[in-house]
Amino acid sequence: MNNDILQNAPFVAAALSVFIAQMLKPFVNAIFEHKFDWRLIFSTGGMPSSHTAGVIALTTSIALTQGVGTVYFAIAITFAAIVIHDAMGIRRAAGKQAEVINEWSRLLSDLHREGPFNPENLKTMLGHSFSQVFAGTILGLVIGLTITEYIAGI
Repeated sequence: MNNDILQNAPFVAAALSVFIAQMLKPFVNAIFEHKFDWRLIFSTGGMPSSHTAGVIALTTSIALTQGVGTVYFAIAITFAAIVIHDAMGIRRAAGKQAEVINEWSRLLSDLHREGPFNPENLKTMLGHSFSQVFAGTILGLVIGLTITEYIAGI
């Protein structure tokens, strides 16, 4: 039994995918929004989806190393489906609600300028659009295939 975590292709592929996706976010944002924000490295949401990249790389590597007929693949694909659904559905809806609440907070601040009202902005970049999830899927597939080939020789 090999206890070297760096020889575990599914783990390395997933971790590297998340890391690369997070590192890409400020640069992709600079291209599309014409604004470089290094804080996006530590942020949820944005392009590409690091959650999607990670679970797709994990699932791809498990499919290649263990096979699609294994319980490992069944667990990974189920986990991936839940994570992606959550990113595009629940977290995206929460982000939209946060935008509305932030606008209400701005309106209340304008009404109570001299009062003690200090709204905290809620996080609006919680979820992902389809294109962000798609980009994460492509990134996860490429890294999952590449790392598994490199480590496991498959």
